[in-house]
Amino acid sequence: MKSSFNEIFGMFFLLMVCILGACSDSKTTEESNSAEPTEEKSTAYTVEHAMGSTDLPATPEKIVILTNEGTEALLALGIKPVGAVSSWSGEPWYDHIADQMEGVEVVGQETAIDLEAIAKLKPDLIIGNKVRQEADYENLSKIAPTVFAETLTGQWKDNFSLYAKAVNEAEKGEEVLANYDAKVQETKTALGDVTNQSVSVVRFLTGTSRIYYTDSFSGVILKELGFERVENQAELFTEDNQMAVEVGKELIPQMDGDLLFHFTYLPTGDDSASTTEAEWTADPLWQNLSAVKNGKAYSVSDAVWNTAGGVLAAQKMLEEIQELLAP
Repeated sequence: MKSSFNEIFGMFFLLMVCILGACSDSKTTEESNSAEPTEEKSTAYTVEHAMGSTDLPATPEKIVILTNEGTEALLALGIKPVGAVSSWSGEPWYDHIADQMEGVEVVGQETAIDLEAIAKLKPDLIIGNKVRQEADYENLSKIAPTVFAETLTGQWKDNFSLYAKAVNEAEKGEEVLANYDAKVQETKTALGDVTNQSVSVVRFLTGTSRIYYTDSFSGVILKELGFERVENQAELFTEDNQMAVEVGKELIPQMDGDLLFHFTYLPTGDDSASTTEAEWTADPLWQNLSAVKNGKAYSVSDAVWNTAGGVLAAQKMLEEIQELLAP
């Protein structure tokens, strides 16, 4: 009987050990699972752009920008690039962004980038433009993930949205554009009936001049404000070119409008276009324009109205228009 009791007790003991062991194993497994390090959600993302698609492993911290309008996009998003192409005028930056660009390395110009200077900066992301740097895309991509916009026209908002996605700030980008649109409406309200007038936009360059139209940087903004364009200028443009056309002095009469805005391209170290401006504005045909005779011909900034081409310049252009024309 005693032996039988011992056998039963032994079996009961072994059963309890097994049960407790299983529970212990289960608990250990649960503790082990809960103790595993919790990794943050991956920030890797892909950007579709003019040259295909580019994968970025994380939000970039060191960015090189290869267009002037792109530089303004980054600054508007609160990002200072480590490298950027120089402004078309200024030493090396436009006056309206110079304070924000302190310490940024120059990596050439839009039409002549410096690959060696870019590589030295070891960027996480390079942003460029197919029109300007298509031939350099392969080499740039070997340096860092590279994203290209398709074109450079007055539709700067399209490029801006792409750049915001490229730096993983799409939401902030939408906020910047919403603020800009609000500024447009504010300016439009301040101008009132002024926007019922027709506008003409002229640019003086070395030895020649251009009339700028609806697909130019200034043209898009003027359209947003509700201005009409001079009727007889439409015949100078084609379906494929609504941006600008070079003209001779014989077409000065077609530069007329209720309002005339003109600017002069003065790249760093070259003021030769000033001679063109002086010559054309002294011509009897220019002096006979109704806008000139009525005191409605305004000299404005080439950087702000044309060459900078970005969101900060767009905001400054709205401010200039309001200062010049608001009742």
